[in-house]
Amino acid sequence: MIVKSFRRAKAAEDVETKGFDAFELRLGDLMRGERATMGKSLLDVQRELKIKAAYIAAIENSDPSAFDTPGFIAGYVRSYARYLHMDPDWAFEKFCKESGFATAHGMSAAASAAKPARNASQSPLGKDIFASSATPFIPARDAMFSRIEPAAIGSVFVLVALIGGLGYGGWSVLQEVQKVQFAPVEQTPTVISDLDPLAGGGTGISAPAEDTLANLTAPSPEALDRLYRPQALEVPVLVARDAPISTLVPGSFGAVESPTDGIDAALAQAVAENTGPAVQVNEGPIAEVALVAVRPAWVRVRSADGSVIYEGIMDKGDTFELPATEDPATLRVGESGAIYFAVNGTHYGPAGPNGTVTSNLALDSSSLKEAYAVADLNSDNDLAAVVNVAEVSVSE
Repeated sequence: MIVKSFRRAKAAEDVETKGFDAFELRLGDLMRGERATMGKSLLDVQRELKIKAAYIAAIENSDPSAFDTPGFIAGYVRSYARYLHMDPDWAFEKFCKESGFATAHGMSAAASAAKPARNASQSPLGKDIFASSATPFIPARDAMFSRIEPAAIGSVFVLVALIGGLGYGGWSVLQEVQKVQFAPVEQTPTVISDLDPLAGGGTGISAPAEDTLANLTAPSPEALDRLYRPQALEVPVLVARDAPISTLVPGSFGAVESPTDGIDAALAQAVAENTGPAVQVNEGPIAEVALVAVRPAWVRVRSADGSVIYEGIMDKGDTFELPATEDPATLRVGESGAIYFAVNGTHYGPAGPNGTVTSNLALDSSSLKEAYAVADLNSDNDLAAVVNVAEVSVSE
């Protein structure tokens, strides 16, 4: 019995058309793109995150074998993803999916196991990317002669040649300066007479004729002595000085004459010649001004030109007499109530109230008499004590 059966043909599978961007992006590509957008290199990330650049490259390459301790991989991946403004959990999940890394318990042996030995086949690139000198984030070492430029070598040779030329020129000039040369004369010296070196060698000098000796007169010894000795003046030559000095007579005036006679004569002559009016004194002596301290006080006295005449702390009973100057001095005192002014023995003051500072006070007798009244000894016991002590010392 033949039975016909109906079989439905397999439905055509729907084929999805893929475009140019229909591919899956890996975690490393996304991270490298974000890092490039931020303008950061692996060394920049290492400096900012304090994570080795080798670990950053291993995260981008999904290579967990580059880490020394697998227990830190999760923290490194999340920190790097947070730095790139990515979701840390998604990034770590993506890293585990692409690299096959599984999180181990912190106390397990896999979390702290030593780094296994790696071979070239473990790296996605087929070699150790960190041992290669062409790693982009590790600067390549310069060659030995890479910093030497040919133009610099030429400049050095030119400089050496210039120094050598200057040295040779100076040495040549020095040799020419020190060289002594004899220039030939235009005329050859002529021989006036030829002398026989052996003539008269054995007989000596021939004796002169007798008639020549008879007419010769020998000089006297005095003449020879006068001839060969220095010519000294027998009579000194006197040159007159100017009139005022040359006309002075030592015996008429000065220390040469007797003391009493000279002084009496000079006084008599001076009195006789003085016919003018006698000297007359119209003004009395300048008033004496002194500073009197009845209690400790700091005092500074300046002259009219600004120089400091006296500066210090005057204790009780100290006095300072002001020098007589054309322009009065000025006073600055820290404790005005402790300073009085003695004008010809009369006390005036005090300089001011107790505890106040007095500055630029003119210290002349007229100004002090106008500005201050005579001091009352009953109002200040310290002043009375100082005055009594001064009077006792004067009476003794």
